[in-house]
Amino acid sequence: MGQEHEKVILSILDPEQSWEMNKLNSHTVAMLMATCTQGLKREVESCHQDQPDLLPETPWTNILYDDFWGTLLTHSGSHKSFRPLCTLSFRLNYTLHGLQPWGYHLLNVLLHALVTGLFTVISRTLLGSWCLLAGLLFASHPIHTEAVAGVVGRADVALRAPNGTAQRPWQEFGDLLLGWFLGSLWCAVGSMLWKEQGVTVLAVSAVYDLFVFQRLRFRQVLQYLLGKKRKTAELLSLCALALWGILLLSARLFWMGNKPPNFSNSDNPAADSPHLLTRTLTFFYLPAANAWLLLCPDKLSFDWSMDAVPLITSLADWRNLHTAAFYGGLFSLALFGLSGPKHNSKESNGKVAHVVNGKSNGYHAPDTNHNINSNEEPPNVIMNGSNGLHHWLGRMSLPSTENIVIFSLGIITLSFLPAVNLFFYVGFVIAERVLYIPSLGFCLLIAAGTRTLYVKLRTKGKRTLIICLCSTLVLLNGLKTVQRNRDWSSEDSLYRSGISVNPAKAWGNLGNVLKNQGKIVEAERAYRNALHYRGNMADMLYNLGLLLQENEHFTEALTYYKLAIASRPTLASAYLNTGIILMNQGNQEEAKHTFLTCAEIPDENLKDPHAHKSSVTSCLYNLGKLLHEQGLQEEALFVYKEAVQKMPRQFAPHSLFNMIGEAYMKLNRLDEAGHWYRESLRAKPDHIPAHLTYGKLLSIIGQKAEAEKYYMRAIQLDPTKGNCYMHYGQFLLEQSRHTEAAEMAEKAAQLENSEFDVVFSAAHMLRQANLNEAAERQYEHAASLKPDYPAALMNLGAMLHLNGKLAEAEANYLRALQLKPDDVITQSNLRKLWNIMDKQGLRTMQTNVILKSDKENKAL
Repeated sequence: MGQEHEKVILSILDPEQSWEMNKLNSHTVAMLMATCTQGLKREVESCHQDQPDLLPETPWTNILYDDFWGTLLTHSGSHKSFRPLCTLSFRLNYTLHGLQPWGYHLLNVLLHALVTGLFTVISRTLLGSWCLLAGLLFASHPIHTEAVAGVVGRADVALRAPNGTAQRPWQEFGDLLLGWFLGSLWCAVGSMLWKEQGVTVLAVSAVYDLFVFQRLRFRQVLQYLLGKKRKTAELLSLCALALWGILLLSARLFWMGNKPPNFSNSDNPAADSPHLLTRTLTFFYLPAANAWLLLCPDKLSFDWSMDAVPLITSLADWRNLHTAAFYGGLFSLALFGLSGPKHNSKESNGKVAHVVNGKSNGYHAPDTNHNINSNEEPPNVIMNGSNGLHHWLGRMSLPSTENIVIFSLGIITLSFLPAVNLFFYVGFVIAERVLYIPSLGFCLLIAAGTRTLYVKLRTKGKRTLIICLCSTLVLLNGLKTVQRNRDWSSEDSLYRSGISVNPAKAWGNLGNVLKNQGKIVEAERAYRNALHYRGNMADMLYNLGLLLQENEHFTEALTYYKLAIASRPTLASAYLNTGIILMNQGNQEEAKHTFLTCAEIPDENLKDPHAHKSSVTSCLYNLGKLLHEQGLQEEALFVYKEAVQKMPRQFAPHSLFNMIGEAYMKLNRLDEAGHWYRESLRAKPDHIPAHLTYGKLLSIIGQKAEAEKYYMRAIQLDPTKGNCYMHYGQFLLEQSRHTEAAEMAEKAAQLENSEFDVVFSAAHMLRQANLNEAAERQYEHAASLKPDYPAALMNLGAMLHLNGKLAEAEANYLRALQLKPDDVITQSNLRKLWNIMDKQGLRTMQTNVILKSDKENKAL
């Protein structure tokens, strides 16, 4: 689900933490889960975070209304990928073994094995013993690695087609065939609910019925369709398939809001081209490029978006020759299949009788090659009367090569039809997983062609050579698949393997992996490499800014965030971090403007609506917090409540609720404050700030015992957090429990001796508890943490003053006044200190200044 997995700095989520990281959705299917590795585990965890429909606590009915990525189908930013059965399988995986990756991968492998077995069985009715070659080619083809090794690829692996032999219910077997026919229609429904591509099995079944089961020629099909020949049962069968297909597609379109999905221009650059010639030439070329991957899967990639396949902008591009060769070959194969054999024959007791209207027209030599010659075919035995058994048995022999060619081409073209950008634009350039079903027809076509060549080569040596070549092909496919699975064994190897195909996306994703591994220098280099190939990638600009911000290069980070916003004005996470940096730099008005701009971004046509809503909610939270700190509580409450309305389902609201409670506390609206504190604790029962703030509220309204429980519970939740001891100590001080309060203060300062606020508050509490010596030590430590902070120096001077250390007190008072000359309290304390020093006959700094001035005057 793929998608790149980025982290957003969210100081807004927990007030007690200044920088907290939060996951951002993946943006592309390329980030699929690798096999049984740490990379796979991380991707499974990301899938769990980004797809709330997998969680047991989410109502299972949500899968009926959300797309494959958990977004509401009718939302403008939805991918419209409605796959409830596939999502349900992931949900069952999660229920059985949580985030352990082996279970997800094991089910994919089992599904692939099942599909391979079914394909081999069906191929046996078409190719006889040559079905083994078709099955081996399909099982070992490297193009399937993404679909099988990637968990998200399960949607492709589990597609299944109705059995074409059951498409004629109004035949001589009556209710039995009718049951098979109806069952096949419902199988098509299940296939479509697993993945949209599944609806094409109805068209494939029609091709099977006409050209394999009935073994008609193209001319005969046209005659039946045009009504020149009456064949009511066959027409009814085809009409039923067509109507069912129309019904399913109409229901699908209605369910997703009657609108196609929207994709960014990087997902499908040709679709965004304003030039008709470019779109036409590129879209004609892409099926040829896909066919080449089936024929020669030498260069594979996790992602073919962006510039992986450059656009064809003119007729002079040499790739147009590939296009011409592909369609020429496709047309030739179709012409061969539709032309049919030169004559029909039926093998019977060593002779082959040609039968028309129930009468024999003579005999021909029997097929000594067991009906595998491309020019021999069992005929249609046309019934006069009730000879139904002979009609059925006439179809039990193997079909001709021409029939198989048409059926193979039907599988290839019809199952790939949704991806050709003919009816609607798709969200990819090339996607290897989409070739899973077309590869069935490809493998069948290769096996049929090899069988025909084997028959025509009469010598044993040449036939042996054919067998050896087939074995070599299967072996090479297997070796390539093993090598490709190694690429998928970790995110690092997967993205490195894609650098030659799609360097911009590969370097970018590799940068994410290196960053998660703590390799900051290598990650930054990877991001810069990605931007070298494609400088306007908003995600990479954002990721690089995020990396720089985490390493406290705030100015440079701000530059990259602004470039990301310029590249994609709807990138809410970039607005969020831009605002946070501006707020911390003191640019409050610019920060407000940034947060407001983010909140006003229309929630339409977004690539990842869940992540967008989370970032918008976070921006509103930060804006409300900024207003709260400025004392604008009413305005802050308005913003907070807007955040509550806009927050998505997966957003953790506990800090937001707690801050709403804080705003109500400032307004002295204690009942509302209590309500939101309780909502915060309900959303996250172990949320420490809510315990502390609710404890303070309970203390104010007189519920002292209950308040103490919340303070103690906060300490129990995290005994290493000095802030919890500070709040509890303040509560004890208010209850005149000075000794206990002093113990809490000392504990807090010991745990967080590098945090100025904690140490300074601890010193103040010790002073209130009349433990002046201990208070002096803490004030001295606080002043060392912030030597340019006037209040720390003034308070240290006051404690030294009280403890009789007059000269040291004077020095700190004077240093405080240098930093803040107009501070009235410091000036008053200093005058009192000088009075005491004068009475004790001690020379003060003021006396030294006077003496120095007298000496200078005498010298003059």
